[in-house]
Amino acid sequence: MHNITRQVRQGTTSSLTRAARKLACATALLGLAATAAHAQDAQVSDDVVRLGVISDLAGPFADITGPGTVTAVQMAIDDFGGKVLGKKIELVTADHQNKADIAASKAREWFDTGKVDALMDVAVSAPALAVLEVAKQKNKVIVFNGPGIDRLTNDLCMPSTVHYVYDTYALANVTASAITQRGGKDWFFLTADYAFGNSLQEEASKVITANGGKVLGAAKHPIAATDFASFMMTAQQSKAQIIGLANAGADTVNAVKAAREFGLIGNNSKQTMAGLLMYITDVHALGLRTASGLMLTEGFYWDMNDETRAWSKRYFAKMKKMPNMSQAGAYSSTMHYLKAVQAAKSDDTAKVMAQMKSTPINDFFAKNGRIREDGRMVHDMYLFQVKSQAESKYPWDYFKLVATVPGDKAFLPLSQSKCPMVRK
Repeated sequence: MHNITRQVRQGTTSSLTRAARKLACATALLGLAATAAHAQDAQVSDDVVRLGVISDLAGPFADITGPGTVTAVQMAIDDFGGKVLGKKIELVTADHQNKADIAASKAREWFDTGKVDALMDVAVSAPALAVLEVAKQKNKVIVFNGPGIDRLTNDLCMPSTVHYVYDTYALANVTASAITQRGGKDWFFLTADYAFGNSLQEEASKVITANGGKVLGAAKHPIAATDFASFMMTAQQSKAQIIGLANAGADTVNAVKAAREFGLIGNNSKQTMAGLLMYITDVHALGLRTASGLMLTEGFYWDMNDETRAWSKRYFAKMKKMPNMSQAGAYSSTMHYLKAVQAAKSDDTAKVMAQMKSTPINDFFAKNGRIREDGRMVHDMYLFQVKSQAESKYPWDYFKLVATVPGDKAFLPLSQSKCPMVRK
């Protein structure tokens, strides 16, 4: 009897084991089938998602874009896990030396033979405008975090362009309107003589005039100017209340230093400097003694809240300096792009752009940000004043918030856009 019972139990156990094995095999087959189906659904060209950054890596704009932007993009790739849809993510970089022809040539090479899917930045406006045309011809995604000229998503907009961080309209609108409304009616511009500087002066002049102010004149200087003495004398002789700096990077830093030497900055000066594009890295290079009191507009500040501080400290560990808005934007836009590829199950330009435009942006860089049909990423902008040495309590504690301007108030309204994709 006991033998019979054991045989029954053994037979039952054996049957259960066989059933379990069959179930396991079936489950494994279903898993393989699901994986295969997913692989068929996911379409990644060349089995690699390849991103590019074309920037100024060693010139006058290297500190505000360059290596810092490259680091931020790589941080996003690493945080994403280094793969999307099971495919490797690669980053390639190039130095355009602030020359439009070099930038365009490198972009064409990358798109034609380098199998680059998207550009996550092309620093400086002139190279950006040149690469925009190449990306249009090749139907590739291009995201701008460093350049400011608003034509990128205005009259020169295209379906696969995103202007992520700021533009000349927002900078002029926020800074010039705030200062003019506070009594700074008479302006004189010190302008970098290239696309960005001229655009910034033009936009700021419109805002100043609209707010009851007037522009008394302008002095234009070349990129990477080393001697600002004559320009400062002209600005001083204008007797304008506000000297607007329509330049960027090392040019802004050198202009402010020269202004300090000529007495345009300081307690005894009857004139005030306004940096229309001034990064925290510029303030750090100048020091608070020189930069204190300057008004500026930013799309990001590292010390705004716990989220901005947490990411910025990670960046600082790699770069030994706090990020500026373009570098923070490079991380945010790269993450947004990779999430779009994941959701679209493809690196196809049209599918990814549709996903990017339909998905709100909520991260440390922006809350409720959105990419409009013209490619403009709309988010809050901030008017800051540089602290005095006495007000600063710890390293990189440089800004005090003057005003928060909602994105729909800061950026060009769609109703005024010249973008041919915008339905009026």
